[in-house]
Amino acid sequence: MSITPVDLLVVQKDNTWDVEEWIVPLSTALEGLTAEQAAWAPPGGGNTIWQTVNHINYYNGRMLSRLKGIEPGPRFETNEESFNGTGVQDEAAWEDVLAETKRIQLELREVIASLTAEALAAPYVNTGESYGHELSRWMLHDAYHAGQIVLIRRQQGSWRS
Repeated sequence: MSITPVDLLVVQKDNTWDVEEWIVPLSTALEGLTAEQAAWAPPGGGNTIWQTVNHINYYNGRMLSRLKGIEPGPRFETNEESFNGTGVQDEAAWEDVLAETKRIQLELREVIASLTAEALAAPYVNTGESYGHELSRWMLHDAYHAGQIVLIRRQQGSWRS
């Protein structure tokens, strides 16, 4: 059986979103979180889970737009701006954020699975690296932040024992 670069990217996407093997995927890290828990600020400072999810959605939405050939829209001036968030503990607003996260993740998987070798070899807009190289590196972003979310949940006592 032959494994293509696209196959490997799909495995990475699945493992960072909803297949738990070596790491906790983002969907599992977010599972069962209430708005109050998502808006909880860790002791000593740092971003809330809600802010982190907004950051993930911002960058994943931009990647999705680029992969679909759509202009992603205005860019934040700084990375810190992408962690915009709310201290409001509104369950409906939190559910909307989670629904947006899932929508983006599923669309990304679909688009990644449909990529051709030529698309993977094309230069990525901002870096000049190939799309394949950029996608491989970018998938680590979700894994990194899923780990942060698990750590915050452990601090607040809402992570599984």
